[in-house]
Amino acid sequence: MKTKQFCALGLLFFIVSYLLFSKVFPPLQKPIDFAHWFNLIGACLLLSFNDVFPKNKLSFVASFVTTLGVIAHVGLCAIDFIMWSFGPDDLARSQLSNHISNTPSIFYPFVAVGPSLLFMGLSIHALNFIKTRTKSSLMVILGAPAIGFSFFILKNGVYMFLSCMIFVLGLGLLLYRKESSKVMV
Repeated sequence: MKTKQFCALGLLFFIVSYLLFSKVFPPLQKPIDFAHWFNLIGACLLLSFNDVFPKNKLSFVASFVTTLGVIAHVGLCAIDFIMWSFGPDDLARSQLSNHISNTPSIFYPFVAVGPSLLFMGLSIHALNFIKTRTKSSLMVILGAPAIGFSFFILKNGVYMFLSCMIFVLGLGLLLYRKESSKVMV
């Protein structure tokens, strides 16, 4: 498999996870937590974007931030798998949630801040194309915060999914762009 194919597969897994998170369809939580498995695999495959975009100073920063975001996604999914394993035991899930919220060394890197670094890193990568592929770049750059806004502020799964669609479509268009020698340095 080529690197671009890993990226495309990552985008597919990622969008499926957000479709499952949006709760548009009945939840698929048995026999495993499909939403978080798709998210985990998708996030890991999105790491391939570090290899397909042009190499320059900006992409070095973007690659570092993207890598930190993938690591945080792995941690967040691990936490969510543990939460899922409690099944109908809401008390145990609540106790773990409180414990995590009161443990800054877990809460900030793996719940509150860390996972957003994946979106930030990919958005920084998209900045490389702001002059040559403006619309696609803006889809990524504006789609990323829209995902967080729709989840944390609006608490609306449908808007979160639509924001993720814009983000993923923008990345897909940048991934399969016609090669151009004009890249921001």
